[in-house]
Amino acid sequence: MIAGLLDNALAPAPAPDRVAFLKGQPYAHRGLHGNGVLENSPAAFAAAIKLGHGIECDVQAAEDGRAFVFHDYELGRLTDRTGPIGKLPATDIDQIQLNGGHGKIPRLRETLAQVAGQVPILIEIKSRNLRIGPLCLSVRRALEGYGGQAAIMSFNPLVGAWFRKNAQHIVRGLVVTEENSKNWRGRIARHRNLWTAQPDFLAYDIRDLPSRFAAGQRARGLPIVTWTVRSAEQERIASLYADEPVYEMPQNC
Repeated sequence: MIAGLLDNALAPAPAPDRVAFLKGQPYAHRGLHGNGVLENSPAAFAAAIKLGHGIECDVQAAEDGRAFVFHDYELGRLTDRTGPIGKLPATDIDQIQLNGGHGKIPRLRETLAQVAGQVPILIEIKSRNLRIGPLCLSVRRALEGYGGQAAIMSFNPLVGAWFRKNAQHIVRGLVVTEENSKNWRGRIARHRNLWTAQPDFLAYDIRDLPSRFAAGQRARGLPIVTWTVRSAEQERIASLYADEPVYEMPQNC
């Protein structure tokens, strides 16, 4: 009860109309990829748009903080280059090609231009450390003038705090997993992260649902999107305990 009172005081629920767009369509995890279509690629985003599904994508910072749509901290899995993406200047990343003939690593501005408001987009900001300002600023600038429905989210509660202070108009989410933290220390940490980020919604690990913490926040008015839904059973769980799934196609589809 005390935690609930503190949640209400320190992380108030958003106005319903602010977050209404989060509901009504599932989200394709890193775009609709598989069957030869690479994650976080223009082809994956085009496939999701064709179905009318929302898009979840990831952004990494170049050396100067410019936002590129890419999941991994290292280049090796998805390109023919190696090493950390964050050690390269933006102009060098512009020349790197994605595997399988999927074009170059897109800047966030290019992905937003492709989506062009056709479907909602969730932008996960990847951050390993406390130096979040340059990447957050790049994301904010990319979203300036964007006419579509978009939200940012991150595991790092400092990202939410940055957007609350510097771009309050942008809907912000907190990504949550309870993995290895289901004890009392984990519960305290989840509330502390909530109070720091003051999110408008939660993006919750499907493996943790049902969750007392998630249910409490949902009851307060924070929508729950859940990741990553990959099976019929997980889809059933998502339908019961979340508002929308962030899904991937089964590997045999």
